[in-house]
Amino acid sequence: MKLNDKLCRNAKPKQKPYKMADGGGLYLNVQPDGAKYWRLKYYYVNKEKLLAIGVYPLVSLAEAREQRDIAKKLLAKGKDPSFVKQDDKKQALLTATNTFRAVAMEWHENQKGKWTQRHADNLIRRMELDIFPHIGPRPISEIDPPELLNSVLRKIEKRGALDVATRAKQICGQIFRYGVATGKCNRDPSADLKGALKMGKTKHFAALDIKEMPDFLNVLEKNDARLFARTRRAIRLMMLTFTRTTELIHAKWDEFDLKNGQWEIPAERMKMGNPHIVPLSEQAIRILKEQKKETGHYNVPWVFPSQTVPKKPMSNNTVLFAIGRMGYKGRMTGHGFRALAMSTIKEKLGYRHEVVDRQLAHAPRSKVDRAYDRAKFLDERKVMMQKWADYLDALPKKEETGIKNGR
Repeated sequence: MKLNDKLCRNAKPKQKPYKMADGGGLYLNVQPDGAKYWRLKYYYVNKEKLLAIGVYPLVSLAEAREQRDIAKKLLAKGKDPSFVKQDDKKQALLTATNTFRAVAMEWHENQKGKWTQRHADNLIRRMELDIFPHIGPRPISEIDPPELLNSVLRKIEKRGALDVATRAKQICGQIFRYGVATGKCNRDPSADLKGALKMGKTKHFAALDIKEMPDFLNVLEKNDARLFARTRRAIRLMMLTFTRTTELIHAKWDEFDLKNGQWEIPAERMKMGNPHIVPLSEQAIRILKEQKKETGHYNVPWVFPSQTVPKKPMSNNTVLFAIGRMGYKGRMTGHGFRALAMSTIKEKLGYRHEVVDRQLAHAPRSKVDRAYDRAKFLDERKVMMQKWADYLDALPKKEETGIKNGR
């Protein structure tokens, strides 16, 4: 006779376990301690097997029958219900442990050898601030496009940080693609969000036109802004080498070979993670020698130590604030020297784009760029950098004034 809920509920324990059959191999196993377990007896490949379905009353009679019917359907398809259950448990455990945060940290650890330490730290900080609080604990395989959009990206957009939202989407996309490659999720939901984010206006670093440089040089030379001598040298050296601000202010003396006119910036300080050689013009070498004469006694590695705390390098904002004090706030930045050099060297000195681009330490854009003879490239850049320095020297000035060494 088939069971009903009253029979199951009123079943009393005995000295030995006993079974209460419901049909189709399903039965309730009543233990001496009063515990009641649902079991299903079945045959797979001519062998008798037992499937644990659950504990009564947490699993009701109706639910036990439903699980029995599911098992029967699996058997009809040639599948062993016990194996399927074990596989489901493994998958559930995998899903629970493969949270977005766990996969993101694994991706970060796997990739960080390709990045500078600064870039790796920035990624962690960005994820901790904008991504992990919202989807970090979520199983990565369960995150869909609407959740990524509404839980993460829209929140960033609402505070007006459109560029940050775009970057967060890119980071998430890389993590999801890593998850797909490692079997932790099936797809990248960020791929479905193309066109979903608000687009801000492209902002470029403020940069002067070459026609404005004579006035800029004149203001720098007169020094009515009363800038420190080392700050003015930093501006002039940035103008001559057009490196990034952070590359200049963290420059160390052991990176320079003044005899051979060369500055080699190590990979860990470069944005692209590759060492970069900067040929030095005669003018750049003179500036470095002046700087060495002023600050060499500090016994610190920095070429441009802080004016107030020499054990530390010059602040990242020193050059920007100095340019502002010169009267060029919003019109010129340290990064602007890169744009100025790129356009002027191509237009006025006639150099090919790929030569100037490599001097800017940009990643090669094409196979032609990547295949270019690097040795020949370096020789060409040495000549180019000297011509650039001479070109700046030849710009007309309103008046000749001496370079002051003090403030």
